[in-house]
This record gives sequence, C-alpha cells and structure tokens, in this order.
Amino acid sequence: MSTSIIKHLLLSFLLSIYCSFTWAQDDKKDNLLVYKAANEKINELVHTKLDVSFNYPKRQLNGKAWITLKPYFYSTDSLTLHAKGMDIKQVALITGNTKKTLRYSYDSLFLKIQLDKKYEATDQYDIFIDYVAKPDELKANGSRAITSAKGLYFINPDSTISGKPVQIWTQGETEASSVWFPTIDSPNQKTTQEIYITVPRQYKTLSNGLLLKQTENKDGTRTDYWKMNHPHAPYLFMMAVGDFKIAKDRWKNIPLEYYLEPKYAPYAQAIFGDTPKMMEFFSQKLGIDYPWEKYAQIVVRDYVSGAMENTTATLHGDFVQQTDREIIDEHAGEEVIAHELFHHWFGNYVTAESWGNLAINESFANFSEMLWIEHKHGKDEGDAKNYEDMQSYLNDLSAINKSLIRFYYKDKEDMFDVVSYQKGGRILNMLRNIIGEDAFFKSLHIFLKQHAFKTGEAHQFRLAVEEATGKDMNWFFNQWFFGAGHPKLEIRYQWNETAKKQYVYLKQTQENNTFTLPFKIDIYRGKDKETLTYTLQKKSDTLTFSLNAKPDLINIDADKVLLVEKDDEKSMEQYLFQQKNAPLYLDRLEALETAIAKPHEKYANEIILNALNDPSYRIRIKAIDALNFQKKAHSAAIPLLRKIVENDPKTIVQATAIDALAKKRDKNDLPLFMKALHSNSYSVQAAALAAITSSDFNVALDKAKELKNQAEGSLSNAIVSILASNGDINDFDFIVQAFREASPQSKIQMSQDLILMLGKINDTHLVKSNIDELYNWGLQYKNYGLDKYAVGLMDTLISFKQDLLKTSIPQTDKKAIQEQIDYTEKTIDKLLK
Repeated sequence: MSTSIIKHLLLSFLLSIYCSFTWAQDDKKDNLLVYKAANEKINELVHTKLDVSFNYPKRQLNGKAWITLKPYFYSTDSLTLHAKGMDIKQVALITGNTKKTLRYSYDSLFLKIQLDKKYEATDQYDIFIDYVAKPDELKANGSRAITSAKGLYFINPDSTISGKPVQIWTQGETEASSVWFPTIDSPNQKTTQEIYITVPRQYKTLSNGLLLKQTENKDGTRTDYWKMNHPHAPYLFMMAVGDFKIAKDRWKNIPLEYYLEPKYAPYAQAIFGDTPKMMEFFSQKLGIDYPWEKYAQIVVRDYVSGAMENTTATLHGDFVQQTDREIIDEHAGEEVIAHELFHHWFGNYVTAESWGNLAINESFANFSEMLWIEHKHGKDEGDAKNYEDMQSYLNDLSAINKSLIRFYYKDKEDMFDVVSYQKGGRILNMLRNIIGEDAFFKSLHIFLKQHAFKTGEAHQFRLAVEEATGKDMNWFFNQWFFGAGHPKLEIRYQWNETAKKQYVYLKQTQENNTFTLPFKIDIYRGKDKETLTYTLQKKSDTLTFSLNAKPDLINIDADKVLLVEKDDEKSMEQYLFQQKNAPLYLDRLEALETAIAKPHEKYANEIILNALNDPSYRIRIKAIDALNFQKKAHSAAIPLLRKIVENDPKTIVQATAIDALAKKRDKNDLPLFMKALHSNSYSVQAAALAAITSSDFNVALDKAKELKNQAEGSLSNAIVSILASNGDINDFDFIVQAFREASPQSKIQMSQDLILMLGKINDTHLVKSNIDELYNWGLQYKNYGLDKYAVGLMDTLISFKQDLLKTSIPQTDKKAIQEQIDYTEKTIDKLLK
C-alpha cells in the first residue's frame, strides 16, 4: 500500500499526511503495549473458491465460499474463520458430491466450526459456506493509512449523485477481506483462488489472476470467472465492478491492463505508460522477473487510501486520473505506481510474516519510489525524494521512540506509519550505500528466492545480506531495524594556521543510544577534492587533517545518505563554495536553505540568486519563493523571472515565477500573464489568471468564464475562486460540479468558495445536497481531521444564514433559511458523533 502515500501516499494535502503517515501514537504508553506474536497457524488455507453477486439497494453481497484447508502440523477437529458482520446461512463439509452440515457458533467476528472428525497434517478437507456480507452495517475503524475497514464498498449504488459512477470495490489490508468472504485473515496465510462474479451486463469486473470465462445470463447479468494459480495472502484478494474503459499493454509475455473511467481512457498511456519500463527495471535490479501471470491497474472513486497492491490487480485512488495537460505539470501517480508494482515482489511474492514485520512490505516499496525516480529522472530527483521522505520522518514527533520492526504495539493499524514507510526506506538506502549497489541487490535477490510465495521476516533479510556480503550485519540491524530513534549530529570546525591542521569536532547529541555511523568525507582545496571514509562509533570524536592550507570546504556525509539531524556550523562563504562545487542535490539545497534562514549574512543573496539557475526545478522553485523584492539584490531577479515564465522547461516553475511577479503588481507584466493563459499547462494558466486578477479583476472574470469549460486541476481551482468572488448565482452549478470532481487537495482549496456561494443560495434542496457532500467528504477522511474541517465550514455557513435572518427578507425565505440552518446543525451533530 502506498502512502507516498502518496503527491501520491492523494496530492499535497492527503499525501503530505496519507503519504507521510504523520499520525501520532502515544509513545508514553509504550510500556502498556502488548507483545504481538505472529498468528498461530492451526489450520492452513490451501485454496479459496468464491461465487458472489450483489444486492445494490441493500449494499450487500450474496456469497458462497468453498475453502480447502489442512491442519498445519498438529491434528485438529475444529476450524476458526474470520467472518465479520455476516449472515451465515449454511456451513457444510464437502466430500465428493455430498454436503454434510456442520455445527458452528458465530459471534459476528469469528465463525467457529466443529469438524466431523480429527484431521491430521496430511489431510485436506473442504468447507462450504453460504453467507451474506453486509459491510455498511459493520462498525469498523480504520487507520490513518486506511481510513475505513469495512472491506467492501458500494459507490453511488442507487445513482443518486449525478455524474458520479456506480462502482463496487474491495480493500483487504489489514484484515478486512473477511468482511466479504470467510477466511483466515492473516498475512502468514497463503491460498490460491478462483472467483465467479455476477454483475449487471454493462459493467466490467476485475479480480486477481486471469479472466478465463464470461457467461451471459438470461436476467441481464453476466458472470465472470477469474482464477489465480499462485498462492497469496487473503488481504491481497480483490474485486472491482463498474463502468471502466480498459487499455491494454504488455511486458514480455505478461498482459497489462489499465482500467479507467471513460473520461480518462484517452490518457491511459500518459498515466500508466511507464509500467512496462518499471517492470523491466525492477526485474533486472532484483534478478527475478515479475512473478505473476498478469498485471492490471484500476482507478476507483472514494478510495479509502492512496493505492493497494492487490496481487496482479492494483487499485488506485482517483487522484492518479489526470489529463495529459495535468501530467505536464506533475504526474500525481508516478511514485505510487512504482510503489504498488514493487510490492509484487516485496509484499505479495514474499509477504511480511506478521504486521510487526511490516517493513518487509512497506519499507521496500517506499524505497522503490526513490529507486525508480532516480532511474528515470536522474540522481537529483532521487536524492530529492530521499530527502523529502527523511524530513517526513524527522518532522513526526511521535516516531522517535518507535523501532522499524515492532513486536509491541496497541493495534496492527499503528504499524502503518512514517517509521514503516519513510524511515524504513531511508534505512534501506543507507544499507545500499554501506555494502554497495551490487551487494545490496544480490541480498534482495537471495531473500526473495529463499522465501518465494511464502513469508519473510527482518531476521531472514539480515541473513540474506550476510550471505551476499560475508559481513556480520547484526550491528546495522540491531541499530536501525530493532532500535528506535536516530542520531543528532553536531559538526564544528577549527583551522590552526600555525600547525596547518584542520580540526573537525563531531558530537552525537541525542539521548540514550550511540549510533555507529559510517560515512564519507570530502575535503575541497580549490578544484581538488580528496575523499576519505570514516566511521563514528562513539558519542564524540575529533578528526584532524594535516593540510598545506585551509580547505575551502569539509563536507561530512559527502554521499548525503545518513538518516540524521545535522547541525553543521559552516560559514555562508563555505556554503557558497558548496553550492558551486559539491556535486549533489542536497549540497545545493543545504546551501540554499541556510541562505534563506540567514538572509542578512554576506553571500546569502548570491546563493539565492544562483539557485534560480539550479539544475533542479525543486531548488529553482524554492529560490523563487524565497525572493523578497524589497531587497535590491532580489529585485535584480525580475528579468530572470520573466525569462523563466517563458522558457523554463518545468511548467510548475513557470507558474511559481508568475506568482512571484504578480506580487510586484507591475502592469508591464500583464501582457506576459495574458500570453501565459494560452499555455498547455493548467498550473501556468491558473497562476496567470490569479496574476491578472490582482491587476484587473474584470478581465480575469471574463477570462475565467471563457476557460471554465476546458478547466481541470489547478485551473478549476483558480476559476472557482474568481467566480465565487464575483458571486453570480448562475455560476453555482459549475462551482458545485468542480468541487465534486476535485481531488482531496483541491476540495480543501475550493471548500471556502463553495460555502461562500451556498451562503447566497436560497434553494433549500441545493443547500442540503451540498451539505451532504461536505458531510460525506468529512466522514471519508475523518481520520485525517477533515470531519472537524467540514464542521468549521458548516458553522461558517450557519453564520451566513443567521445574518440573512436578521435582514428584511420575505417570511417564506426566512422559513427556508431556518430549515437550512436546522439541517446543517443536525449534520454537524451527526458528523461529530
């Protein structure tokens, strides 16, 4: 599952949270946490066969399950299955063509079955269960990563929301597959599967494995038969139903399919077209070809996470659905697509033995995002991804006391956090740097081969690294996998001119643990560079270098891979030298961030202006955002910004430059902004429209109305803002539709504009339907705090309406407004429950 989150973990707002996983855990209660052992295997799944159909009005699934099992080692005469919130109609033992009814007890969570006899480990037996799954009647809490745990989701099943597709989809992780079929819902169980899915004839279906047969039924339905030949964990089962267009692709002999809403079908290659290249790249790096019979990716509405790596059939949230003009600015799904694909080795092919070993799944998948970005876009971009994820971990105060592998935790959902994802990915990148590229991927290959179609643990991964390298790696795993926290490194410098010696003082300032830190040191004297290796093994140390002259720069952690909080006391002049001469993205970023933090120091302005021409678009954006036009030196950047608007290869840099120029309110820039309205980039158009607004609102309003029929993404945001400010009720339908189709981030940006317009609307039906929309939105992302945000919006609307009641309006209008207020207040109460 991705969180990259994220961009991915749902664009900036949710992905900075979903994808950064910065939710809190009360670490002060760690001593109260319970040891979570891997689930005991009394019976073992062998094969699962399902036959399902759907009751759309009731939001229920009618199911039949045939489950083949065997005792794992010890003989047993009973079986316990997970089956959450179901109606159980029949439980029977299948022997040949006969069914023998079995006694059972059921408490809405566990189905406990008394078998007809005691079975030995050499025996297999088949259980039949007739059941009804009722996910909408189940009370199940999710996590920050997965905001709901009801397993099976009906989207707009009664078609009451205009323009919203009717869909059904599933979400199994962590243990929610047992909401829609009985199973042993544990990551250390694996089973082959087959499923018959009966749906209205107009819909497409998707499930794990291959579609082997489709049968047209007389009642207007169709039954699709999907079969999965390789074993995988129950949480990776999936199905999806809806009106999708399928684009076909191929990697070697593996069929690839991309399921999209019809509107986005023309952009299938733009969205998913790198998938064959990713498969080739990952297969080569791991030395194991993609190990499954097909690979499909599907995009659904109202998904409860970022994406999910269901075996052979990854499910994505709708944030990845973009037009080619949106992808020009930034591909919202690229890292997520890589993340979920890599799970088909780490997570699906080899699955974490327990949720405490979640790093086997998620740390590796997180690492793969950086690996792919580095491969496709270059080292700067890979390093930027590495740094951003490290900051996500460092900025989460709840993470400091959590180890990567955790056997003590309150709930399995607590494992889906910034430690399992972002910190784990950084740990793997450090390991890659320490043992070397070839040894690292040989280690991964050994681990995967040894545990293929089975489960794995961190201890086994350590043994694979040791087998590959011949090195004892206990120190690394004890420190980073089984230990908590990270080093805080203070670096100070002193040059002794008389002795011609350079002293570097290193001090670990974190409490408790002392970390062993191997790293490289680059010593610069003009254009000459000497690289040394060093390992810090104690809390403090002094390094002494005998040199002919004072060095221009000592660059500690020259490879910039340490997961560390660094307090590096370099002068601004040294940072300027570092910006110009050190080779890495982080060398230049460190210089820029220091200059931004200390803008009054000598050389700071030069560093910021230099950064406007940096090879990394991220650094160019950061430098533009740092410009203060009250400073004479920064005003000199204006001609360069104008060139950036017209010529920068990255459209989002162009948009940032437009935003910066707009602050000057120079009417001489109006023709530049008007020209930018013709860009293919929505971000550039949105920035230009906002810039024109600051000069001439009426011109901007006219342009907004011209552009609204072709708007998507950030351009829609800008248009909604202008139209809402104008307050024309005739624009209300556009604003509502734009809000409903917007990404989670865009909804945040548009929501206040929606409230502004609702405050002016006197149609009670329209007000109620949009309050319902806000309610559903807040409820869907309640674990992110959006329920409170939605309540704040509704409170604002109530204030608007109450002010209207105080004006001299007709009594009939007052009655309608009071009804709107009452409805909104009731919705708030419902959302806060």
